Amino acid sequence: MSCSSVVFSLFLMSPCGQGGGEDVSDAIAAAVSNPQRPVEDIGKDADRKPAQVLSFYEIKPGMSVLDLFSGGGYYTEMLNSLVGENGKVLAHTNEAYIPFSGEIYQKRYVDGRLEQTTAIITEADDLELEENSLDAAILVLTWHDFLFADPENGWQNINEVLLIDKLCAAMKPGAVLGLIDHVANGGGNPVQIAKQLHRVDPQMVKDTFATSCFKLEAEASFLSNRNDDHTLAIFDKSIRGKTDRFVFKLIRK
Repeated sequence: MSCSSVVFSLFLMSPCGQGGGEDVSDAIAAAVSNPQRPVEDIGKDADRKPAQVLSFYEIKPGMSVLDLFSGGGYYTEMLNSLVGENGKVLAHTNEAYIPFSGEIYQKRYVDGRLEQTTAIITEADDLELEENSLDAAILVLTWHDFLFADPENGWQNINEVLLIDKLCAAMKPGAVLGLIDHVANGGGNPVQIAKQLHRVDPQMVKDTFATSCFKLEAEASFLSNRNDDHTLAIFDKSIRGKTDRFVFKLIRK
């Protein structure tokens, strides 16, 4: 049995009923268990629970999916396998994320190994998407970065209202926008919290989308961690990879 098969078998033996994503399709199971996945990715599965995430967001073969701010491409890899030959994946990132992601980003696309995926490198404000073309989009662990700019490190200011408008135009009615991020406590200065701790208050995100073309359809708790009190930066060794994370499923109206 391959390493990835072992990881997925452990997932199947874990208790269900964790607030969504319990029904795993054969296609998702195959994508997570794909022996072509890099070892670096497989080592993150226990904390990220990709089978539950992809199930909660109802990603299926044949879909056109945007992996927005895909970073090193952890989810891009599985999406490429999951959508199959009749689907496609747009893997977006910006210049600042590439060095942060490490060598895995370059390895991901060697010799065209992700056949269903088109890599897009551009700032969010310059992102161009085909109208009414997307069945789903995911945005994982990045929304907090929209709250501040860090030009010294190449991180440009992002107009989140403009980005939401672009998603509204690109996503089909009924399409799922999956959003995951590190939880911050309410109150305080959200910009400073985002910049110093890389967290965001879930209610603030809800408020941002409240007047948009999206409605909050469901929330899941399978990435929650009650031992995280939200006061440490996400890179702190005691909490890194195990932060309390909210999981939102928004639907394009």
